[in-house]
Amino acid sequence: MIQSARQAFNQSFSPDTYRAMLDAIEADLPGQLDFRVAETPVFVPKVLTDKLLKACSDITDVIVNPNFKALTENAIPADQRVPNEDDHTQFLVMDYAVCKDESGGPSHGELTPRLIELQGFPSLSFFQPYLADQFRANYPIPANLSNLFTVDTDEEYVARLRELIVGDCNPEEVILLEIYPERQKTRIDFVLTERALGISTVGLTDVKKEGRKLFYEKDGRTIPIKRIYNRLIFDDLTNFPGLQTEFSLTDDVDVEWVGHPNWFFRISKYTLPFLKSEFVPASHFLSDLSEYPADLENYVLKPLFSFAGSGVQLHITPADLDAIPAEQRSGYLLQRKVKYEPVIQSPDGLVKCEIRMLFFWQKGDPRPTLLTNLSRLSRGEMIGVNFNKNKDWVGGTVCFFEK
Repeated sequence: MIQSARQAFNQSFSPDTYRAMLDAIEADLPGQLDFRVAETPVFVPKVLTDKLLKACSDITDVIVNPNFKALTENAIPADQRVPNEDDHTQFLVMDYAVCKDESGGPSHGELTPRLIELQGFPSLSFFQPYLADQFRANYPIPANLSNLFTVDTDEEYVARLRELIVGDCNPEEVILLEIYPERQKTRIDFVLTERALGISTVGLTDVKKEGRKLFYEKDGRTIPIKRIYNRLIFDDLTNFPGLQTEFSLTDDVDVEWVGHPNWFFRISKYTLPFLKSEFVPASHFLSDLSEYPADLENYVLKPLFSFAGSGVQLHITPADLDAIPAEQRSGYLLQRKVKYEPVIQSPDGLVKCEIRMLFFWQKGDPRPTLLTNLSRLSRGEMIGVNFNKNKDWVGGTVCFFEK
């Protein structure tokens, strides 16, 4: 999108340089990269950067409003509500499609962001700066472009996350929690988290419980758990119906959540109908509609409580909607489609792009702080590594912004 940066990158690119970068990652983190990294970063011009920041501000205004908890109280399934919820999320991500403005207004024809989803949940917090460094080590990335916001260096970035995740605890008493971490496609981020913060990644089945206290075993020692950096999604638990654990997420225990599980539900697709911004496509709870939009072909149906694109229907008819039982309709969102504009010049055509902005929210701060980003490239109908197999110049990557 920044023509000069794109031309310089593409001229320096070859399959061999791409393979060398992947080989360097493999040498550093053997067997950990389990998703496709795209061949290129994204170079975001200032006009689009400014629009992204405005979109984020509009959405954040709703989330910091004192009535937000009341507004989203029904977002949390009754059997998945976790005790001891804090005042606000500590992680916030916003996903935007890069589109062309077709409003007919002053910005008509310019690139513009359109919100796709948002989550009160962490993303690849440590892999993204790592990946940016890999691109800089292998390609000519202009020095005036940055993958970071608010901070200027990786060291400052890690310090911010250490303050948020570890705080004043002994790092040994802080764990990253997943169900089976070694099976997760995002496990490379877990390893980098351990490396940066000195905490341990622990599977749910390895957490021990005595009364209201939690423990885990390390090097033959039993270590108390004071904080949980949560990377576990309730939706994933349904894939393991026979899972035997001493600790259930809904237990009332003496632990501090860093990323309380309730915020995964509160800040989610459930939030979309409450957002009013030029950068947010119209969204409706299916249960709220007495009649369907006349141009239903321009809408997408999404289950409210699903992850990684699961259950999304891109092509729907009135009959499809009528078939959903009345008692289930509150669990679906009807969202106006956005039209991704192919903007990334690859060697054999243009590629679509989605940008995820990663915020972190320290307790006591009035608003979350934007620190870095993630991007995904696609040649198919759906964005995401699960939907772009056997293609090149697609997958996960990072943006460098002109500010």
